[in-house]
Amino acid sequence: LQKVHVLPQTVLYVADAETFSGHEECHEQKKARKRNSKETAIALEKLLPKRCQVLGLVTPGIVVTPMGSSSNQPQEIEEGEAGFALLFPKIDGVKIHTFHFSKDLKNRVFDESKFAEAGLKNNPDLRVVLLFGYNSWKSGATRFLHQIVNPLNEKSIILAGGQVESFTSLTSENHSAQPGDACGVVGLAFSGPQIQSATVLLDQDVADERTAEAAMQRLKAANIPERNTIGFMFACVGRGYRHYKTKRNMEADAFRKFFPNVPLFGFFGHGEIGCDRIVTGNFVLRECNDIKDDLLHGYTTVMTLIHLGSTK
Repeated sequence: LQKVHVLPQTVLYVADAETFSGHEECHEQKKARKRNSKETAIALEKLLPKRCQVLGLVTPGIVVTPMGSSSNQPQEIEEGEAGFALLFPKIDGVKIHTFHFSKDLKNRVFDESKFAEAGLKNNPDLRVVLLFGYNSWKSGATRFLHQIVNPLNEKSIILAGGQVESFTSLTSENHSAQPGDACGVVGLAFSGPQIQSATVLLDQDVADERTAEAAMQRLKAANIPERNTIGFMFACVGRGYRHYKTKRNMEADAFRKFFPNVPLFGFFGHGEIGCDRIVTGNFVLRECNDIKDDLLHGYTTVMTLIHLGSTK
């Protein structure tokens, strides 16, 4: 039999800051560290097809299901070097594309026509948007994130993600997409009528095994098909084993208990994006409450399922 290779069209890779940066702290070494991060990103992209969309993120910690089997136990890696890459091939009925919005330092008002250019408006097939803010410590970063999130806060779209340290890649053609003095938002948009998705928010009151599993039961109740489905976990750096009184891997273990065959990926970051929201097969929203959705959070975890449809 001939070997058959499936080429990726879109790649999302995430690595913790130590993997990209090391431990150097002096000013001169910080310069070298930035240069090394860029070189690492370029080297990774050279392994991929030239036309491949690439989005690379640097975060404080990683959530990953080790390769080999989707039923492997997902791991919350809060310390030490770790990372993962998700390679999406061409999928019939599904379109995935990257986008980037950088804050205009001269203009306080965001031009919403850029949403349409990025396929995030006037797109009836848009189902899921994963959003990642960077340079969140910059002045005006929170306001800018609101300008991006609020217009996309529609009941038929799942929004999920968080604040990362930085992004290192955004397509092979543009290595200089991140101005050093700007903040912004990068992400992935998933479009296609066959896509189904759901998210749940684990707030600060979720602080033990029982309440964590109750949140996973809500996610399970969405009845999202588990075949050809990916799980994402976006957690605050203040959660993890510190939040659960030194018990490690609590939320990833709770996810695996209810979704033993769905791989889980994600990160620990500096703020979370998401809410309790379900977009089912007929795309009618079933909400857990009638309160207007608040999408920006701290000290929480957002769990997300994305089902990419059945395969022939």
